[in-house]
Amino acid sequence: MTTDTIATLIPATAHVQAARVQRAKAITATQICEDLLLTPALPDTGLTLAERVGVAQAVARVSGLPALAAHYAARAQHPAAPAETARWQAIAHFTQLLATNPAAADRQALQALQQAGLPTGDVVLLAQLIGFAAYQARVLAGVGALAALGAAGGAPAQAASPAAPEAPFVHPANLPAPGEPLRLNGYTSETLGWSAWLPVLDPATATPEQNAVLDASHPKARSSDFYLLLAHQPRVLAERSEAFNAIMYAPGGLPRAEREIATTVVSRINGCVYCASVHAQRFEQLAKRNDVIAQIFTDPDTAGTNARERAIAHASAVLTRAPGAVGAADLAPLRAAGLSDLEILDTVHAAALFAWANRLMLNLGEAVHP
Repeated sequence: MTTDTIATLIPATAHVQAARVQRAKAITATQICEDLLLTPALPDTGLTLAERVGVAQAVARVSGLPALAAHYAARAQHPAAPAETARWQAIAHFTQLLATNPAAADRQALQALQQAGLPTGDVVLLAQLIGFAAYQARVLAGVGALAALGAAGGAPAQAASPAAPEAPFVHPANLPAPGEPLRLNGYTSETLGWSAWLPVLDPATATPEQNAVLDASHPKARSSDFYLLLAHQPRVLAERSEAFNAIMYAPGGLPRAEREIATTVVSRINGCVYCASVHAQRFEQLAKRNDVIAQIFTDPDTAGTNARERAIAHASAVLTRAPGAVGAADLAPLRAAGLSDLEILDTVHAAALFAWANRLMLNLGEAVHP
């Protein structure tokens, strides 16, 4: 495994290190994803290392993180730039769309990739790589802002407190359904379906590796177009699931309901109706209310029923729209509202994660309303 990318690009500060130690699983899962996606000999793909590095660099650059773009090139020992072929032009166009405006890269953009010769597995890998680089850029930006917040005279580093006993974990898919759904501005908290635009895996013909990752990914993976499509790249799906679970379900830190505020804000800004519906439901299941969800659906920039929620919504919005411009001032309201360093880190992780999740949902298929 390579050295932790975020740690190599952010000045060491005691308060950030103390928080990140408590999220070692998320850090490890993130690094494993990077190592896998940018390994020279990634199996089961026709995407060359030069193409993959070129894609990751492009996402980092348009996200405003040139240091991350340079890191991607350096770790791959500066491979030659991809040749300016019709294939690379289609890949580069899709990357630009997905990185800058995920709602704009639609079925037609996928068809252009297929016409350029990319099979389904390579299209899935490309979408995963773009999503991952968008996520990692936002983690880097957020952790850098947290480091600067401490350096700018914020509250001193807090010692890790003993973890409070928690109720046994129940996967959200197995929680009771929320109440009457909200429907505002084209967004809803009702249960939606999702239909893939590319051929999905037939579980009856899945390999042992694909079967294993489906069983581990989600209780309903075998009936989900989303997981059956991502299972064309089982190793990447497995590692993405590890990162997702390590961020969204980690014990302690930011309450899970507040993580769902961050994910719903990001999904609302990115225009991901499906993700917004799922995580609006998750919030209501956990918090037993939906007032802040109605506010997010109405205007994510003013959402929040209290200072904590408003600070979480603001930080998530800035990370989503302009990660390269995020600074200590954008996280200061979180600290002013009483969030610990670990809770701020959890906010950053959750918001960044949905830069990845939204890009998969928006560009590999579409929401299906009942």
